[in-house]
Amino acid sequence: MFLVDMSFTDMEKITPALTDAHRQYLRTQYESSQLLFGGRKEPRTGGMLISAHSSKQELLGMLSSDPFIKSGAVSYSITEFTPVMASQKYMSVVADYG
Repeated sequence: MFLVDMSFTDMEKITPALTDAHRQYLRTQYESSQLLFGGRKEPRTGGMLISAHSSKQELLGMLSSDPFIKSGAVSYSITEFTPVMASQKYMSVVADYG
């Protein structure tokens, strides 16, 4: 599992149209169950994603097509982790990584 920490690098590029394209692109990733959670940081300096991609290479491929990243408006860092604890509601996700 991976945590993707995105940071805005060029606020002038963060337009409503680019934001819509980014969200639409991520929607397709949620539909494929590759992304589990995501949202914006508070204050709004970027966003965070929790990914269930099977490899870092697969995740990098997905990120390379994200409109925010393609535009140069966002940089990101990736942290790989193995979930070992979760609330009862999300234990099935942890069990997949057991």
